[in-house]
Amino acid sequence: MSIQLAESDFQILGCFPVISQLRPHLEQAKFVEQVRYQIKEGYQLAFLEVEKQAVAVAGFRISNCLASGKFLYIDDLVVDEFNRSHSCGQQLFQWLIEYARNHDCKHLSLDSGVQRFAAHRFYLMQRMSITSHHFSMEL
Repeated sequence: MSIQLAESDFQILGCFPVISQLRPHLEQAKFVEQVRYQIKEGYQLAFLEVEKQAVAVAGFRISNCLASGKFLYIDDLVVDEFNRSHSCGQQLFQWLIEYARNHDCKHLSLDSGVQRFAAHRFYLMQRMSITSHHFSMEL
């Protein structure tokens, strides 16, 4: 088991089968191009690999804001449906915490859809707090 940042197109594409379970609207043919575009804006893709296959994936970025200073924001966090309940998510989450600390972040945050009850249980077990409501609108 190892956790690393996806840097090559091969590694990025290897994350697609897992991340598409969370983001089913994504198209495999456009995935590498989309991730490469987001990387230019600070996005990073980390993956936990077992036997040369990604089984957990996290997309994240480091940013700053007036409200909380420097923080790591998790855009995407998903474990392959056949590898859940094997601590892969927890290991990747702990890796993200250490990454944030090593990059002088003061906070780690994410948004989660209100319908994702299993994910909420996981986040609460990781000692995260529900600190705000997220509001949005289609434009």
